[in-house]
Amino acid sequence: MYATCVTLKFTRRCGEAARIADRFNRTVRPSPALGGMITNGCMLKSFKVTEEKGNPLPPQREKKPKTSPCVLRCGTAYGNLLAMDDISAEWMTSPVRDCGSDNDVSNDDDDEDDEEEEPIRKRSKWPDLPIPAPWYGETSKETGFHRSSRLCLNQIRECLLEHRWQEAAEYLISYFQTLEEISTPRQLLATEIIFRLGSEILHQHPNSKLEDVNHFFDLMKNTGVRGYLKISLEHSFHLLLTGNFDDAVRQLTTAESWRYGKQSAVQADKMKLIHAYRGFLSYLSWISKKGSSSEDDDGDVSAIQEMHTYFRQACISLQEILKLPGVWDPFVVGYVNMLEFYNDHEGALNVLKEYAYDSRFPPNPNAHVYLYRFLKRQGSTEKKQIRVLKILGALVPSHELMLELFSLLLESGTEQSLKEALDVLFNLLDDCSWKHSVAAWTCFRNMIKLLRRKKLKHLLEEGWETRKDWWPAFHFRTYHARADFQLSRQLLLMKVVVASTLVGNKCMYCRRKNELENEREARRMIKTHKKRKR
Repeated sequence: MYATCVTLKFTRRCGEAARIADRFNRTVRPSPALGGMITNGCMLKSFKVTEEKGNPLPPQREKKPKTSPCVLRCGTAYGNLLAMDDISAEWMTSPVRDCGSDNDVSNDDDDEDDEEEEPIRKRSKWPDLPIPAPWYGETSKETGFHRSSRLCLNQIRECLLEHRWQEAAEYLISYFQTLEEISTPRQLLATEIIFRLGSEILHQHPNSKLEDVNHFFDLMKNTGVRGYLKISLEHSFHLLLTGNFDDAVRQLTTAESWRYGKQSAVQADKMKLIHAYRGFLSYLSWISKKGSSSEDDDGDVSAIQEMHTYFRQACISLQEILKLPGVWDPFVVGYVNMLEFYNDHEGALNVLKEYAYDSRFPPNPNAHVYLYRFLKRQGSTEKKQIRVLKILGALVPSHELMLELFSLLLESGTEQSLKEALDVLFNLLDDCSWKHSVAAWTCFRNMIKLLRRKKLKHLLEEGWETRKDWWPAFHFRTYHARADFQLSRQLLLMKVVVASTLVGNKCMYCRRKNELENEREARRMIKTHKKRKR
């Protein structure tokens, strides 16, 4: 009954709260367990309602100086209720139909309460509960509009995670109501969310059509001018993925000529990106024309001229984007390919060196990969190739080109080069992705033989010193032998040579190798015996 009174007071149903409080006062006696502090007067006054003119309240006893546990409980409950989140608070403060169990109250009391209920309900206006001082900062409450939008967004998220594209599309139609937001930041956020969700749904939906995609992107372009360039770029990406190359070119061409008001810094950066991708599409058109025509074909002069036109368009756009700091891998590759085709090797080399070594660009392993492959195509000296690969190894020690660096260092034959080659192998096998590489362990086996032949085994001991605590558990356990044997017998044989040299012949990996070889030999003999019986 106490909880019912608190709930009714919070929902401003003061008449019912006063009626139940009065019933509680007549039935509850002082509790010895609480020291006799719950008195009828105290209980009644803790649920007092505001008196209106002409309707005096029933007489009340004065509250004792000591604070009643009832008042403390009421204040604590109210404070806890305010500390709840909005959804829980809304559920807790919903109108209560059942005003509590009346099994402990007689029927006579019910009749009297029914007579008193109506006048008390008319007198009640606002609750007068003892509220403690707030210890938290007040926050804005969630409205019904925001709550429904949040729940709808959660449903869309669940549908996307479970690949229920049709259901996600239906929820997204309802989520369009968030565009009616009055606040500008929230409206921009809603536009971004709808654009991202809608483009993903249309891209993944099995029944998606090009007309639907174009209509959606055109609709999102008109929701706000700030996102026009970005949405146009995303639209062109979607068209490229679906094979509509010409439509993608038209979208970027239209975006290039778009202007609105005074151009901001963000808008200028997006416009440069639009120009860059427009140039990259010109590069793709150039590749298409190069494949369909040849420089030696005199009968197709128009195709050659068109190819040169695409080359000039692409060069202008790609040169501009490479002046900005950033990661421009596809643009660099396209630009270098065109320069190489027209025998401008010096220009291509300058572009790659600037992209790899200029401090304006962030450290990028791919830049050194492109430079190394260009030097290798041009037949550059091994010294230049080694210099580039060393920088790449400092950035990515486990790169696949490290095996080529090992081979180049091994060809020089000097002690310093052999030490560097051994370090390259150690760093490569420190990475778990190379644990089962037959090529890497074969190189290690060959390196051990070379060091023994040249009596440079101390180089091997120096590299092993920092790894002897964790390499045996990382590479040479018993279960490693079983897994390596199942993958490749050659891998097992290569690792046994390395393990016996580094750990010793009695290591568990070598013992397990002998057991596996014996099992293999036994199975072979059994098969041979069965064939002879037949």
